[in-house]
Amino acid sequence: MTDCTDIKNGHLTVGGADCVDLAKEYGTPLYVMDENTIRAACREFKASMDECYGEGKGMVCYATKAFCCKEMCRIMADEGMGIDAVSGGEIYTALAAGFPAERIVFTSNNKKDEEIAYAIDRGVGRITCDNIEELYRISAIANGKGKTVRVVLRLKPGVEAHTFEAVMTGKIDSKFGFAIETGEALRAAKEVAGLPGIDLAGVHCHIGSQIHEIAPFEKAAEVMFGFIAALRDEGIMIRDLSLGGGFGIRYTDADKPLPYGEYMKHVSARAKECCEKLGLDMPFMMIEPGRSIAAPAGVTLYTVGSRKTIPGIHTYIGVDGGMCDNPRYALYRSEYTAVIANKADQPKDEIITLAGRTCESGDLIGEGMPLQHAEAGDIAAVLATGAYNYSMASHYNRVPNAAVVMVKDGKARLAVRRETFEDVARNDV
Repeated sequence: MTDCTDIKNGHLTVGGADCVDLAKEYGTPLYVMDENTIRAACREFKASMDECYGEGKGMVCYATKAFCCKEMCRIMADEGMGIDAVSGGEIYTALAAGFPAERIVFTSNNKKDEEIAYAIDRGVGRITCDNIEELYRISAIANGKGKTVRVVLRLKPGVEAHTFEAVMTGKIDSKFGFAIETGEALRAAKEVAGLPGIDLAGVHCHIGSQIHEIAPFEKAAEVMFGFIAALRDEGIMIRDLSLGGGFGIRYTDADKPLPYGEYMKHVSARAKECCEKLGLDMPFMMIEPGRSIAAPAGVTLYTVGSRKTIPGIHTYIGVDGGMCDNPRYALYRSEYTAVIANKADQPKDEIITLAGRTCESGDLIGEGMPLQHAEAGDIAAVLATGAYNYSMASHYNRVPNAAVVMVKDGKARLAVRRETFEDVARNDV
């Protein structure tokens, strides 16, 4: 179980709402998000930031790539969060929800010119950049508009977190950022510091995702402060530092996530040590949690359609969703916990493969999953699916995207409407 789930009258509940009732009312597949769990995570991160660095001396930026819709952005605004957006579409969604532009950081690795112009025109607070060509384009666009943009350089600190290789982003062999150890980052900072239209305000790193250890974050902080000191010696003063996100969550019982405050306590202590040793003032600190805010708050509901047993090999439980609404198993072999929502109080007496509906042999949500005996018509629930599920959904096989409901204190409201066939074909010519 997760923080937002429970069992009542034999049924799985999310945020106090019965999953079987939700499936009947809104249909399946269905993403269910618990608002209280989202808000609690935001408040825990913000409280630890204020405690460790001082109130007003840092900003927690929710990484909208994890899960982005207007309702989520409204919640972030209400909680006083920043937003880390990685596309013009995410910026548009946040602004359309009334989110303050100055609290948005635009971070991506290959922005289009029109996205850069859009961000500048809308007054986005910071733009994070990871290649020299983009820095010159930002300079030209900003200068042409008579504006100055607060720019943050994305760096590769050379720290490898113990996580899945596809989500390790801080090592030298990564498409993201300027490498510190090769001298690339220092050359870029010196080259861009005097460009018109650019205020080189900060540096940023993100070492990976689903990290359950503190040491990689501490090491990354050491490297980043060392680089800030090197820039100071070149006459370049850095005022902002973002140490990214990547804090791990519990997908299965094998995951042992730490309280988020533990990361902050240890990393802030190391940051203060570095500042004292190097003679630096503490910069304005930022972190960018995404999965750790959204994932534990989410559950995806499916209707079981078929049961297929291959003796001595597999039992396939077919559901009405799959890689269209959750491609993470196909991409990363990500593990999940599943429950039959209408039999949640019964023992998990089978080991099954949860199979999707698309015409693709790799369309699986999980293999070797313990589950209650499942039959056609049952409601299957996959836990901790609030991040990188809706965000990565596709129209493969022309399957419409699922709806999203937000639950609070047992009451549900629609956050994203279910798509229709007409929606899928809407832009066809």
